[in-house]
Amino acid sequence: MNNALQSTNHRTGERVENIAERVSDLVGRTPLIELCRTGSGSRLLLKLEQFNPTGSAKIRMARQMVLDAELDGRLPPGGHIIESTSGNTGLGLAVVAAERGYRFTAVVDNHSAKDKLRAMVAMGAQLVYVADTSDDGPSPTAREEHAALLAASEEGAYFFDQHNNPSNARGYRALADELRADLATDVDYLVSSVGTGGSLFGTARELRRLGSSVRVIGVEPAGSIVFGGPGGPYWQSGTGTPPGAPIGSTIDYDLLDEGVKVSDVHAFATARTVARRNGLMLGGSVGGAVYVAMKRLREIPPGSTMVTIACDGGEKYLDTIFNDDWMREKNLLNSVAEAEVAQLLDEYASEIGSSVLTRPSARSTPA
Repeated sequence: MNNALQSTNHRTGERVENIAERVSDLVGRTPLIELCRTGSGSRLLLKLEQFNPTGSAKIRMARQMVLDAELDGRLPPGGHIIESTSGNTGLGLAVVAAERGYRFTAVVDNHSAKDKLRAMVAMGAQLVYVADTSDDGPSPTAREEHAALLAASEEGAYFFDQHNNPSNARGYRALADELRADLATDVDYLVSSVGTGGSLFGTARELRRLGSSVRVIGVEPAGSIVFGGPGGPYWQSGTGTPPGAPIGSTIDYDLLDEGVKVSDVHAFATARTVARRNGLMLGGSVGGAVYVAMKRLREIPPGSTMVTIACDGGEKYLDTIFNDDWMREKNLLNSVAEAEVAQLLDEYASEIGSSVLTRPSARSTPA
């Protein structure tokens, strides 16, 4: 944005126009909303990253990775961005590539939500699949190996390797600043799903650097291997590390206080129930983090503030977790789990007399 023009207009007393010059200028300043609160005053807040362009937190780190690669010469003018992605990082890179004049190739598999793949193509990305179209499981190792080979075979091409790129976590420093600006208290607990680990650990590192004593709780799908265990299949998209895949260096175990696993059933039941009860669409992995946070909220000290980074919204999953036929096909539709989530929401609402989401005073708007 043209900050010099805004400053000059402010000094002259003229009305200031607040107009972005490019889509990536709209990244950040996402709103916080209070999902629930205990009778003792502890509250669960969601940082709604779906209000970023592309509907995801990942555009924060996509932009940072490109800017840093430009600065140190890894990405030449007019170069070729190549990245392995399950969707949201690819969407962010597609925006930045279009703005800054780069070609972009996304190496993908059929585990990605189809709407994410279609949106990348709409913004000019080329998709390269590493698995047969009949294979809808995640293939992160195959994707990354193929992306590295593509980049090595072409001058001017660069593989960003988001799982091991320090710029990934750096892209979330501003998220920590936003939390501090929007809250009158410290963030006592930060709860988020762990994919590359950039959003959780990048935000937590900056909060602690600025003096916070935040407790960091990571959430991964049951079947992921980040927090140990033999691993197995799972359907939560863009999160976790499947068996056989390497754990990236962006995951910082030194910052982690606790790692929790959540089933696809409970993750998706939470996203579906919150959508019906509160009109708020959350992605599947966000549902997992929110489920863990709601279960823990009553256990933390009175008056605590717990924040969950809601990394993306649910609109990209209408064909999957919000589709009863798909859920039945995968044996994930579970009325008992959805009733449990509804009961949790009801119990918290009853503790304070009424649901905070229905009170006008609880509405949050971007600064």
